[in-house]
Amino acid sequence: MPREIALLDALVPGLFLVFLASLALQWALDWLFGRFGLYRHVWHPPLFRLALFACVFGGLGLIAMR
Repeated sequence: MPREIALLDALVPGLFLVFLASLALQWALDWLFGRFGLYRHVWHPPLFRLALFACVFGGLGLIAMR
């Protein structure tokens, strides 16, 4: 994966695309967890969402930078 990507004449980090993919995946997972009521089993849902996003972003970043 390239270090920088030209986006509308601006150079953005290559992880920006991974960040956008992580946001989309996080949105889908959040919808699924809310739909099936899994947040009832979590102590602090906003903290869980943040931790889940960090795990998704880290995992996708490691896969993309391989």
